[in-house]
Amino acid sequence: MKHKFAVLAAVLAVASVLCWAAESRESTPTIDPVVQGSEKTNTMRLEGEKRFRTNCGRCHAAPHKFPPRMMATIVRHMRVRATITEDDMRLVLFYMTQ
Repeated sequence: MKHKFAVLAAVLAVASVLCWAAESRESTPTIDPVVQGSEKTNTMRLEGEKRFRTNCGRCHAAPHKFPPRMMATIVRHMRVRATITEDDMRLVLFYMTQ
């Protein structure tokens, strides 16, 4: 009987992880697909850095380089904890992935 419950618990754990992964893929924040010109890119990067220092710099040192998808997940989770706006989140994500 214990074996059946252990198997059921493992199946439920795997199913919840798969559902969470599918959700996170669907709701990954996107950056403008076409960023035209280095001037706009520099402006967005500088604005993202400013917002990182304002919102994230209170608790975090300079950012580490992570893959963009991983960084999107981190920023999305921190958005909830730090009550960052959607616009701030996108600019910080752009800064962190440059």
